Amino acid sequence: MRRAVCFSILLLQLALVSNTLLGQTSIYSIGQVFDSAYLARRAPEPVRVDGILGDRCWALAQRASHFVQNFPNDTLLASSPTEVMVSYDDKFLYIAARVYHSDTGQRFVIPSLKRDFRGEANDALVVTLDPFMDRLNAFSFGMSPFGVQREGLIVNGGVANEDLSLSWDNKWYGQSVIHADHWSTEMAIPWSTLRFRNGSDRWLVNFYHIDSYNAERSGWSRVPNQYGMISLAFTRPLLFETPLQKKDRNISLIPYATSSLIKQPVRAGRNNPGFNQRMAAALGGDMKVGLGPALNADITFNPDFSQVEVDNQVTNLDRFEILFPEKRQFFLENGDLFANFGVEGIRPFFSRRIGVTRDPGTGQNLQNKIDAGLRISGKLGDKTRVGLLQMRAAAIDSIGQPAQDFTVLALQRKLFARSSLGFIYTNKESAGTADFNRVAGIDYIIGSRNNAWNGKVFSMMSFDPIRTRHDMASGALIVYNKREVEFRQRFYRIGEAFNPELGFLRRRGYSRAAGDVWWKFYPSAHSRINRHGPMFDYDVTAFPNIGVTDYDLNFLYNVQWRNYASLRLRFRRDFTRLTDDFDPTNTGGAKLLAGSSYAFYSMIGMLMTDQRKRLAGSLQWRTGGYFNGARHGVEGELGWRFQPFGSVGSVFTYNRLRFPEPYRSLNLVLLGPKLDITFSRSVFFSALAQYNNQIRNVNLNIRLQWRFAPVSDLFIVYTDNYYSDILRSKGGALVLKATYWLNM
Repeated sequence: MRRAVCFSILLLQLALVSNTLLGQTSIYSIGQVFDSAYLARRAPEPVRVDGILGDRCWALAQRASHFVQNFPNDTLLASSPTEVMVSYDDKFLYIAARVYHSDTGQRFVIPSLKRDFRGEANDALVVTLDPFMDRLNAFSFGMSPFGVQREGLIVNGGVANEDLSLSWDNKWYGQSVIHADHWSTEMAIPWSTLRFRNGSDRWLVNFYHIDSYNAERSGWSRVPNQYGMISLAFTRPLLFETPLQKKDRNISLIPYATSSLIKQPVRAGRNNPGFNQRMAAALGGDMKVGLGPALNADITFNPDFSQVEVDNQVTNLDRFEILFPEKRQFFLENGDLFANFGVEGIRPFFSRRIGVTRDPGTGQNLQNKIDAGLRISGKLGDKTRVGLLQMRAAAIDSIGQPAQDFTVLALQRKLFARSSLGFIYTNKESAGTADFNRVAGIDYIIGSRNNAWNGKVFSMMSFDPIRTRHDMASGALIVYNKREVEFRQRFYRIGEAFNPELGFLRRRGYSRAAGDVWWKFYPSAHSRINRHGPMFDYDVTAFPNIGVTDYDLNFLYNVQWRNYASLRLRFRRDFTRLTDDFDPTNTGGAKLLAGSSYAFYSMIGMLMTDQRKRLAGSLQWRTGGYFNGARHGVEGELGWRFQPFGSVGSVFTYNRLRFPEPYRSLNLVLLGPKLDITFSRSVFFSALAQYNNQIRNVNLNIRLQWRFAPVSDLFIVYTDNYYSDILRSKGGALVLKATYWLNM
């Protein structure tokens, strides 16, 4: 215990020293980063949000222009001009833009009219707002030429693409109009939608244009090519003519009502004699209460998540649990404050543990009804974030599980230019018993001013009535990313008794070292290739008293074309010494024995085509050894869009596994055809079927959504599951759900 604590303190001290050094190595001086600013003037009268830009405030506004490319060449101006203007009044922040065409063909790339679009195949104007100027967290709002809106939250400084979540929803307004030589757009964002400090007169901002037709991304503030446009290290000041004040009560009610027809089997299993059908109805909802300009309380009562899109199934040939992303709205705002402690595969809190439990008899996951929940999250001052989550899940009498109480407390304090120190405490407790599980941990997130260095150091300890030793988890991650080279290094040590029941842990009792280095070369401006280069990575896992149990060594070559297409080729060597018996097909066949060792080689390729084409896709293939046998497989996604009304496509996976007797050889197939149709910007239809012979399941999910008012929807959802070999239903439901967002 003492040694573990000393190790954690040493890691933290090293991080503090490294952050000081990182701040001194920045190639940008303060003057270079803040070389210009935008001054927003008050609107003389409310703006009519029609996309035409005829209001008087736009004639008086400063214009943010001279956009600089991020892709394909970050040293050139954008090929066509973009002008952005900002104004405001007591109720709204207004943003307007004119985006000119490089030709008069009025050609745009847009897959559909569905909200929260993402990807290379979209034209859009996007604004990033950092009200607390911490370069760690920000709001993102975007508009397409067809008037389609998107909103999201940026966390962790926008270091990686996954740091932008578009699952967050809130109320705001926007409209676009297409003209002969440009398209124009207007946005009106209520102050109640944003979190900021009363009296502030400056934020940080960036505006960027996604010109997918010409395969170009550009921004008002230059973002180097090796970083994504969501990076918060390169934002500029947004100045306000007068200090900002929130005057609304900032209270929102979001009630819902559902009516369901539920079909349940009379008896579990393939040979059930029939089904019982019953009607069910429910009322519930959420409330958002502003406790201050930047602190919000979310209250939920009898929540229902029937409208949430189903997870995409995968073929699991791994020995460990798979992590699926959170999509439920209640958990999303400031979700990073709770969810990003630790690293991938080692999380003290994973919100999808709430509302789901496991049947100890069958090992299957069961829905666990949530009675109510409270979440308080936001800013206390400019540098401190706080989060408190309290939820109660109902008892399940059929498996003898009592009601469960979940508590999470998270604190984060900004340090230096782009770093922070965080603390988390989680508690899972069974009502009326002495059974509990708790975790306490610290995170130190490292970020240099110029974004070249990023990383973190973490240490956690779990507490429960049984385990009292070897209950620590510690580690460090460092990333160096420059134009010519990118480098990552990770070190983790997980105690054999570390047990975060409210979190996510792939395995325990090991030490791990992993890293990679990627060299990047840039051909001439006339080449069709944007960049290419070799890469090497490794991953080694060792257990005490056993030694190395897993390692893989990889040599890769990466190619990125100017049309967004990419290719990656990998030569890989694997070594595994099993610590437990394992069926390499994960289908219940004969198991390889614990203690046995295997070494094998593989060739792997991954190709992504030009996503701007109407027919586009991605493909990954591999061939080579697999434990004591062979694995040959292909997986990918193919889609065709009939813009702007939707797309049809499918994901697919095929694995041909061959092993000597008595082990099972078989072919694993997963197919997931999907149809997306957007009848308008407010009516959406999707149908997804998933066939997975590994788990012998066919899933069907059909969803119709009508957004009849801002953030207010009517859903009709049908879902069912079938045994894949006999196509007999396992049970399903037809749900009608209505939600309404009411600002008080």
